[in-house]
Amino acid sequence: MPIVTIHMLAGRDNEKKKELIKNVSDSVIKTLEVPPESVRVIINEMPVEHYGIAGLPVMEYRMKKKKKMD
Repeated sequence: MPIVTIHMLAGRDNEKKKELIKNVSDSVIKTLEVPPESVRVIINEMPVEHYGIAGLPVMEYRMKKKKKMD
């Protein structure tokens, strides 16, 4: 039974998550040649406050990166 775990920041709507689950499942089914019923997809969402990049909270990192691009 293939199990795929996806970690991502919270904020995407249910339709996007539904699409993600379908696309990931389809890829696993095709690649591993397994029945659809055997595939599990787990989405772990985390608040942006719980995520950091390059030693900064993600929102600060994004602002800093945006300023460099301006």
